[in-house]
Amino acid sequence: MSDELSPRRLIAVFESPVSEMLFRFGVELGFRTVLVEPDPTRLAGTPRPHGDTFVSDLVAAAPDENTDILLTDHHRPEIGALLKEALSGRSRWIGILGNPRAEGPHVAALRELGVPDDQISRVRRPVGLNIGSRTPPEIAVAVLAGLIADRNHRPGGFAF
Repeated sequence: MSDELSPRRLIAVFESPVSEMLFRFGVELGFRTVLVEPDPTRLAGTPRPHGDTFVSDLVAAAPDENTDILLTDHHRPEIGALLKEALSGRSRWIGILGNPRAEGPHVAALRELGVPDDQISRVRRPVGLNIGSRTPPEIAVAVLAGLIADRNHRPGGFAF
């Protein structure tokens, strides 16, 4: 099935203000959204007004070649294990939020788990279009625009 006809799927890992905005905007852009939060105490009854699904691990989310996975927090201790699991699957795209001027903590976490460098390099960082985003809504817009550009084999930005 071609990318244009395949259902879009976005798995946001970790409950966060950015994941909330990804779901709010993602639904409007045709993404089916899934939240993976390994620590259910972090949800604390958060309402899910945008039709997203909650699961506690990536296996339950069942990522496939039409799925994009984004870790929305680079400070959580689970990033290594979750990214290793994501890299072993068939997802189309894997990324993690974080400051592009410093090596992300996911690199050391994955190396510690024995993940080879060629696999670590599949994790995209920075993610999204470079629009100077700072707030959760701006970050979500940049990420979603970048995913759409990537899915449509476009560079994003203003290069045509």
